Parts: sequence; structure tokens; C-alpha cells
Amino acid sequence: MRVATRVALSLFFFIVTSGRIFMGKAQNKTFIPVNVGVILDLDTWKGRMGRSCINMALADFYASNSHYKTRLVLHTRDSKHDVVEAAVAALYLIKNTEVQAIIGPQNSMQANFVINLGEKAQVPTISFSATSPSLTSLRSEYFFRVAQNDSAQVKALSAVVKAFGWKQVVPIYIDNEYGEGIIPFLIDALQDVDARVPYRSIIAPLATDDAISKELYKLMTMQTRVFIVHMTTDLSSRLFTKAKEIGMMREGYVWIVTSGIANSFSSIEPSVVDSMQGVLGVKTYIPKTKERKNFTIRWKRTFQQENPKITNVDLNVFGLWAYDAASALATAVEKVGGENFVSEQPNASSNLIDLETIGVSKNGPKLLKALLGVRFRGLSGAFSLLNGQIKSSTFQITNVIDDIERVVAFWTPENGLRRELMNSVNKNVYSTSKNNLRLITWPGDVEIVPKGWEIPTNGKKLRIGVPVKGGFGEFVQVPHHGTNTTQVKGYSIDVFDAVMKSLPYAVRYEFIPFAKQDGESAGTYNDLVYQVYQGKFDAVVGDTTIIENRSRYVDFTLPYTESGVSMVVPLRDRRKNAWVFLKPLSLDLWITSACFFVFIGFVVWVLEHRVNENFRGLPSHQVGTSLWYAFSTIVFAQREIVISNCARFVVIIWVFVVLILTQSYTASLTSLLTVQQLQPTITDLKQLIKNGEKVGYQKDSFVLGILKEMNFKDFQLKQYNSTDECHELLSKGSANGGIAAAFDEVPYMKLFLGKYCSKYTMVSSVYKTDGFGFVFPKGSPLVADISRQILNVTEGEKMKEIESAWFRENTTCLDPNTPPSSPSLGVASFWGLFLIAGVASLLALIFSISMFLYKEKQHIFMPSNPNQADSIWRRILHMFRRFDKKDLSSHTFRKKTMSFRDIESSTHGIHANDVSTRIQCSPSPSNIIELTETHSRSLEFHDSGMSFREYSDSKTNVGQTSQLVVPPIPSELIRYQNQDQGLRTSEIEHENT
Repeated sequence: MRVATRVALSLFFFIVTSGRIFMGKAQNKTFIPVNVGVILDLDTWKGRMGRSCINMALADFYASNSHYKTRLVLHTRDSKHDVVEAAVAALYLIKNTEVQAIIGPQNSMQANFVINLGEKAQVPTISFSATSPSLTSLRSEYFFRVAQNDSAQVKALSAVVKAFGWKQVVPIYIDNEYGEGIIPFLIDALQDVDARVPYRSIIAPLATDDAISKELYKLMTMQTRVFIVHMTTDLSSRLFTKAKEIGMMREGYVWIVTSGIANSFSSIEPSVVDSMQGVLGVKTYIPKTKERKNFTIRWKRTFQQENPKITNVDLNVFGLWAYDAASALATAVEKVGGENFVSEQPNASSNLIDLETIGVSKNGPKLLKALLGVRFRGLSGAFSLLNGQIKSSTFQITNVIDDIERVVAFWTPENGLRRELMNSVNKNVYSTSKNNLRLITWPGDVEIVPKGWEIPTNGKKLRIGVPVKGGFGEFVQVPHHGTNTTQVKGYSIDVFDAVMKSLPYAVRYEFIPFAKQDGESAGTYNDLVYQVYQGKFDAVVGDTTIIENRSRYVDFTLPYTESGVSMVVPLRDRRKNAWVFLKPLSLDLWITSACFFVFIGFVVWVLEHRVNENFRGLPSHQVGTSLWYAFSTIVFAQREIVISNCARFVVIIWVFVVLILTQSYTASLTSLLTVQQLQPTITDLKQLIKNGEKVGYQKDSFVLGILKEMNFKDFQLKQYNSTDECHELLSKGSANGGIAAAFDEVPYMKLFLGKYCSKYTMVSSVYKTDGFGFVFPKGSPLVADISRQILNVTEGEKMKEIESAWFRENTTCLDPNTPPSSPSLGVASFWGLFLIAGVASLLALIFSISMFLYKEKQHIFMPSNPNQADSIWRRILHMFRRFDKKDLSSHTFRKKTMSFRDIESSTHGIHANDVSTRIQCSPSPSNIIELTETHSRSLEFHDSGMSFREYSDSKTNVGQTSQLVVPPIPSELIRYQNQDQGLRTSEIEHENT
């Protein structure tokens, strides 16, 4: 009874609403009918749901707006999943039915031609389910999309990929306009988060189960385990069913479906849902409102009455968009009014496909403008058309668990991934952190996040390219005959093998020489690296340097060798040098020592000038004596006797300093002359360029470009291919057809020096590189794991074993990184001695000057003329004059004065005794003095070592002349009398009288 009542009420409601729409003109003359076409695939779930929602939208619209004058009259055509059927239906509706707008078609392939027809006839085409971004490229102003553009979700997809750090993603999409339309946008979004697409899996729309299985098996042989599925719901159902059958829905796999599948999840069969456990989806978010809830209840009831055979129905976003599209069109038509809703027919024709006879809607431009101005709150949210499309909204990130979709996060263009929607928009907090996602159950019913890749056990071997070169075979050795990969060996090969063995999983690989059929190299290292970018090699192993221009195309692991480009030059013996005697002391020490010698000479002169005759005389004589005295201390050969105690104090300290300096100099010079001292012939790179010297580089090396950037000319550059060839060129020298220096990377130079370390040295690093690394494609998941294992190998004993096996260490050679030692002694070693000598000299100097000023204060500070004050300059001159005079109070001059007095007194006594004496001072050395005496006697006196002695025979008669031998008169006494006649002469005369 209840069922019968419900059926009766539903029939009554349907008759009433249908009558208002389709028969409004007969019942009320004020209703203006407006023909509208509807093109859908009526045998599909989406088509039936869309048709039902459109009918209910118009019924609700006119029920609440019964006073409107216009009424939409729907003309529905079935496109039957076919593009041609959709085109024929559109052409028929425009030409024969003269529809003013078309709702539909259902998919993007059908919409392409229909949009062009609408553009020609100026008939708006409104689609609620054609989501391909390629339709936007048609740039038809008469096309309106009341649905999310597929390109709007790519940022949400890339945010999920970035959140979990996946570096490679494989899109699986349907081979039609709908599938291909999103791919360019998806790849760009993935590249923005540093993820790449190594492969694209394309499934035909009518692919058989065998074809799908074949493609899935192909994906299993690849490393990537992250897949993004973008196709129709029917095809995706078959895909996931097959994926579960062949074991691709197990642990380690990641499946993400786009909004086309996630929005239709409610229509997927339960058996298919069981195959989709752990799948992530990007689903359009529609706010939950009371209106939506009420409509959903009414729609379910109405739909099941119309389709009693379909059970477990659930309204999705496409139905809501269809409802809003019909409501918007009805609103726009009412704004335009009901006048002239006809088309102009150029020529009458019965030919359905005659496009030339298609009429043009007179109200098309007005209806276009009205649609762009429609604003209302629809079931899907705020409705407005910007550039013919509804605004992008929020997306939900869903996770299929059992038979439901559990929301794990929300994504918005402003805030990125969030567990909960934020009420306010903050553009500064865009997030892609996985912490903002709830717990996810992945395929295989696990909660451990898949790493996104794995090495397939049943897949092909990795093709590892290795360089082929004539020299430096210690790094890579490749057989020259054939391409027998088992013979490839070398330092780089052993390091790679050790790293791969330390991985926690097995990786199968084979080495393939990069060579021609004749065994010669097929190109440079850049060419070899580019082979990886082109996909011809899966990796490159060898002495491949990590440089910036290569990293644009490939990824490098961490380096396993030292880095940098260095310069190697010949060595020469420092002993074979005419100026080697200057080498023991550095230039600053030579200068400092010379300055101190002059300073000490000056100090001694100041201290001795007033009391020591040796430091008096002509200015040139005083300067020479001072310098002679100071420098003669080097060999301790000074003859002048210092009298002043201050001077003796200074000289004692200075002699000690000189002793240390001379002993150190002797030891250093001995070392220079007895021990081999090698130094590089060239240390300045700029000097090589300036002098036009020739330099060498390894063949096919990037170093050539570096040298040219340094302004080396082509004629200066020579290449070598082995260590022996490099040695030969360096031995000849630049002037004899060789080179003055070789430039290469540090590993090569260390290998070269290990063989010829006694003849060459590495003097400087001229360019910074990151060393040798292994090459992999961009975004390869192996890079991170191999880089970690490189650290483990290089820090362990295994690396030492590999190095000792390939590089023989010469224990007799110095470390090439250590510059030649310099035996020169610097000021830093003696600054303490110089400090002591300087302080002592200054103290003695200050003390002596102070004493001088104190003693002569009456003569210096008292004016020479009591009636007139002296100027400062006059006082200074007077002070220097006083200083230049002898210090008569000195004991030295007092002793000499007393000695001279004794001489004068003795001479006077001889005359007093009535002895006639005649002294003859001849210039002869004997200095004979003749004396006439009356008796025999002996006379003797002394002064400063001077003695007069008379020798006479006892029988000598009076008046006999005796000869007295007189030693030379001391020079001090003579200089004393000559230099100070003013004061001393008068004093002597006074005493004699």
C-alpha cells in the first residue's frame, strides 16, 4: 500500500512539473518556450544522473520562480559513447530544432566538435563533465565549463608526491584527448617539486584485458613504484582488477587516482573497490549544506523511481554541477527575455550535414553576456563563471580503506596540504609536509610509507657506461679489442662494485664501454654523460668529474675522490744559486739586523763621543768609526776601547745578540748547502700567461675550457694522454717544444707525482670542482642510497685496500700537497733578542743624555747674554756645541792631564841641575835625544807607557855627550795638545810658571 502511494505521488509530481515546463505555452500564453539541447550518453551512470539532475533543477527553478516568462524546453539526444553521434546530434539540434543552448556533451572528445559548432552558430555550449584542459585551447567564448578543469588538480597531486619525497612518478592514462590533456600540466607540476616522469603508460580506450596486463607487467620491470592513474571509471576498474591479479597492489606500490575517478568512486562496483585498497585519490571538495542534503534525498528517491533496476546509487559532484548548470542557463535566459529566440537561416536545405546552412542565433551574444554575469549559491558552492569556467575549489585527499573513502587531508591553492580546512587564508603558510596528513593505509595493508621505487628482481640489468681512454688506466681500463665487459677494471670500477655490494638490496648491472667498433672512444666525457640524459645508458661509472654544466642533465652521487684542478711544475735545486748565502735569513730579518747595527753604532757614538778620543774627530771619521765598530762585532774584531759604563752595558748585550744571529746563520747556511733543497720553477699562474709559456692538459678533459677562460692562447696549449707523455713534455720545457706546467685534476696529479715526485710538485689549486662521482639520470632513486654507501666505503678499510691496489705509494717522496720547506729564519724567531737590545740601548741613551743635561744645565739653559733671551733654536745649537766638546771631568782626560804634567816637570828639573841638555826629536823611529852632562846619572819617568832612560858609562867625562833613547810620544797626548789649546795650554803654562 505504501509503495503504491509513493508511486502515485511521484507520478503526480512528475506530471505537474513536466506540464509546467513542456506545456506551459498551452496553459499560459505568457510563457515563452526556449529550446535547449541536451547531449548525453544515456546508457551510462553519469549520463542518467546528469539528465535526472537537469530535470529536477528546472523543476525546482520554475517552482520557486513561477512568475518568470521564459521556460526551457529540453531536447535530449543520446550520443551513444560516440564522437560522431554527438556531432550529429548537435548539428541536428542547432539546425533543425534551433536550440539556443546545448547542455553537454558528456566527455571531452565529443565536446571538441560540438564547441566549434556552437561557436559558428553562436549557441552557448555548457558542459558539466568535459574536464580536459585541451578544450580551453579552443578559445571559444561560447563554451562554458561548469566543472573543474583537470589542470586544477595537478598542484594537489604534486603536493602529495613532494610530501613523501618521491622522485619518480609514472602516469597511466587513457589514450584520448581526455587522458592526454592533463599530462603537460602534470609533468610541469611534478618538475616543480623535483620529481620526474621516466615513463608514460598509455592505455587504449578499448584495450583488452591482455593488453592491460602486458602494460602492467612492463611497469613491474621498472624501478618506479609510484603511479598516477587518469582515465575513465570503466577503464580504471579493469586496470585495478588486473593490477591486483598480477601482484601490483602489494606493499611497496603507490597508486594515486585523479578526480575523474575519485569523484565517481560511489559508482564503482564493490569488487573493483576491493582491488583498490590503499589507493590515494584527489577528490573535489563540496561543502556540506542543508540544501545539498535535502536535494540528495529527493534525487535518490526520484532516480530510483525512474531506474528501479539500479541500486546503491549515490549522487556525486557531476550531478551537482549538472543541476547548477541548468539553473544558471535558466537564469540567463530569463535575463535575456523571450524575444527573438530564433535563428537566422541563410538558405533552406534538407541536408543535415550542410554546415553552410546553419543558422546564427540572434540572442547568442546576449545569452553569452548573461551567463557570464550569473551569480548565485548553488548546490556545488558559490557559482560564477570566470573566463567561461567555474573557479577552482578545494580538493580532498582520500584513502580507500575497505569500502569507503577516508579523507586524510585537504588541499587548497593558498595553504597546501592541511588536516583540517583553515577558516582564514594565509598565503605565507603553504605546506607540503606529510605531517599534515592523517595516517594512511597503503597497498598491502601497511602503514609504512613506500619509498617509491625498488630494483625489480625480474627486470633487465642496468646498462653502465664506462669511458674509454688511452692513458691513466689506473682509474678505468677497457680492453681495446671487442667489448668484453668482464675485463673492465680500475680504481673507479672497484669503488663502484664495493658500493653496490654494500646496498641492502641486489642490483644487477653490466659495464658497457663507450667505444666505437674499432675499440676507440666514441666521444668526450660530456658526450658520455649526455648518453645517460638520452636514456642510452642507465648510469656512468668512471673518472667523471662533477661539474655544473653536466648536472643540468644528470644527477651525480657524492664524490669518492679529492676535488679541484691543480698545477704541476718541475722542481729545481735551490743550492745551485749564486745568492744562496742570503737564503738563511729572510729579507725582513736582514733589514732588521742592518737597522739594529746602525742603531747600536749610533748609541755607542753618543755614549762615547765626549769621553773617548776614538769617537772624535772629523764628522766623516766619526760616522765611519761608529759604523765600523758596530759591524765589526759580527766577527768580534772591534779595536776601539769603550770607556763609558753605559756603552759597555750596551755592547755586552749587543754582542750576545750578534752571537746568536751568527750561530743561527751558520747552522741554516750549513743546512742549505748540505741538504738537497728543491723549489718549484714557477709559482705564479699569471706569469705563465704573461710570458707566453706553453702548458699541458689531459686529452678530452674539461680543463681545456678552464685554461681558455684563464686567457691562455691556443698556441700555448698542448695535450697529453698519459703520465709518461706528461713527464716527457715537462722535461723538455716550454722553450724546447714541451710545457712549463701541467694542469689536471687532483687525482690525476697525485697519480703522476706518485711516479715522478722527485722531479715535480703540485704548487696550487687553480679551479674548484667536486671530484669524481657516478652519473645517474635525473631523479634516479639510486642516487641517495649509493651516495650514503659511498660515505660508508670511503670511511672504511675497503677504500684503503682499493687505493693500495691501484696507486703505489712512494715512501721516498714528500707529500705533493706540502709546499717546499724554506730554511730562512725570520724576525719572529729573534724579536725577543732585538727587543732586549733595543730597550737596553734606549735606557742607556736616556740615562747618558739625562746626565749630560744635568751637568751642563748652567751652560745650556742659562742665556749667553743675560740682557737678552735666547731663542729655542739658539739654545738647541748651543746644546749641540756643548755636547761636541770633551767632558773634562772624565777620568780619562784627568789621567792624561796628570801624565803630561809629569813630563813637563821632569824636563824642567834637568835644566835646573845645570845640565846642558839638547834634545833632538828626529822623525826617525829611534827618536834619539842627545844630552850634555857633567856627571853620569840615570833619568827615568813614565806616562802612559812612555819612559826616558839615560845610559852613561861611569868613566864618561864631563862635557861628553850621551844619547838618550826616547820612545814615541803617545798620540793621545799630541791630539790632546792640538785639540784643546785654548784651555789646557793656558793651564799648563800657568803650572810651569
